[in-house]
Amino acid sequence: MISAFRNASSFRAESQVTTWLHRIVVNACLDRIRRRQARPTVPLPETGPTEPAVPRDAIAEQDTRMAVQEALAELPEDQRSAIVLVDVEGYSVAETAVMLGVAEGTVKSRCARGRAKLAKLLGHLRNPSADANVPDDAMAIRRREGR
Repeated sequence: MISAFRNASSFRAESQVTTWLHRIVVNACLDRIRRRQARPTVPLPETGPTEPAVPRDAIAEQDTRMAVQEALAELPEDQRSAIVLVDVEGYSVAETAVMLGVAEGTVKSRCARGRAKLAKLLGHLRNPSADANVPDDAMAIRRREGR
């Protein structure tokens, strides 16, 4: 329809409008077929190396999992439960509010406060070599635990 609108001035009235519109549609289809042939796609092989693109470090993943669990344990119970339900389990804020028996705004604020504390506690995971970026209270926890 856009092509017909743009080319309306080229209609010569030697045929019916429907014939002219039909030809526009046929030409558009032929153009599309030609474009596909110009750039053929090749399907990816279904079998191939079973190795992941980025090798996984199981020990580092376990260390990270333990650090996150320890940091979650440091949070107050109300913040921990809100974060686990929303961020870990994937429940919506509304569902979490119903489960905890609180208002949605309360869940949001608990999650925000808990995430801020987790960011401080887990800052070393983002950039392990830059302890200067880790807030003082997180550094004290790490020293106390011997890390």
